[in-house]
Amino acid sequence: MPVRIVRLGSPRAPNEGTRIGTVRRPPRGVPRDQFAAQDWYDAWLPNLAPSAEAVKQALAAHSDAEWAEFARRYRREMAEPDRRHLLDTLAQLSRQANFSVGCYCESEARCHRSLLRELLAQAGADIRED
Repeated sequence: MPVRIVRLGSPRAPNEGTRIGTVRRPPRGVPRDQFAAQDWYDAWLPNLAPSAEAVKQALAAHSDAEWAEFARRYRREMAEPDRRHLLDTLAQLSRQANFSVGCYCESEARCHRSLLRELLAQAGADIRED
């Protein structure tokens, strides 16, 4: 029962399970009781999102070198004990339950979810490649 890495707001896949938002802010203009119904997320886990400063850095990254600097920063943030424990917990759950994690960004290549995919894999998560 692998974890899926998804774009929040996209249609759910069959048997996707609980969708977890790893974003700093809820979707704008969407009533809280509509988050799940509109395929944003069922549960919110902002501790796996980049810090506000790192988000600014990622949005300003226009070169590969700037993106790489953001990636290093995000990996350092995710190495903090409380965040590392969350990654380890999700890795364990990926072997027992259907769920997904995601962000709003259109392209995974320039989104923290690409790095989150790597970090979860390093923690031993079973990740579904779609």
